[in-house]
Amino acid sequence: MPNIFLVEDDRAIAKNLTLLLRSEGFSVIHAPTREEALTALAGDPFDLALIDISLPDGNGFTVYTEIKAARAIPVIFLTASGDEASVVTGLNMGADDYITKPFRPRELVARIKTALRKTGRSPAAFNVCGLRVDPSSGVVKKEGREIFLSALEYRLLLVFVNNPQSILTRDRLLDELWDAAGEFVNDNTLTVYIKRLREKIEDDPANPRIILTVRGTGYRLGGSHVSE
Repeated sequence: MPNIFLVEDDRAIAKNLTLLLRSEGFSVIHAPTREEALTALAGDPFDLALIDISLPDGNGFTVYTEIKAARAIPVIFLTASGDEASVVTGLNMGADDYITKPFRPRELVARIKTALRKTGRSPAAFNVCGLRVDPSSGVVKKEGREIFLSALEYRLLLVFVNNPQSILTRDRLLDELWDAAGEFVNDNTLTVYIKRLREKIEDDPANPRIILTVRGTGYRLGGSHVSE
């Protein structure tokens, strides 16, 4: 899965962004300061950087310069609303895009996917039991026929796809959906969405093969699965 480097000092924003991006099929490396970001450059490789321009120990422009010197990856700046000067500076330096705070989560994800498509680093499509999920386009197909899911149904499916070896507790699913979707999701709502999702993706919803119930624990992805 594509690896996102997030440089953001606001820990609440960083937490929500991390959950959002993971629910969309990305892994995330987070650095809250300029110093920690520069140190992280020597670690695991990543495919795109999201950089807050205002950092407690400097600014994101210096981080951008170091990243571009080391790796040819897309960079998107996060900037305060109305800070036109910072936007112009970032674009003049060669940044691929920018987005202002507060931003709409879906717009940010769309911009990330667009930048990754240009570099050939889009999230891989995933196949399980005749179901094909393509995170780069948001398209879900069953035996070649497109299935239309609501935003929350799609997020729920991605949580399973991105954790194919894991048993997902109801609490874990609630955490993922609450922070990523920005909607009120309680235990009863989760049951309803699991039922709706099964009705759309399973051959026989009463005997599911894709989303399996683990009694007393939660759910897990069933069947053999393959990433393209």
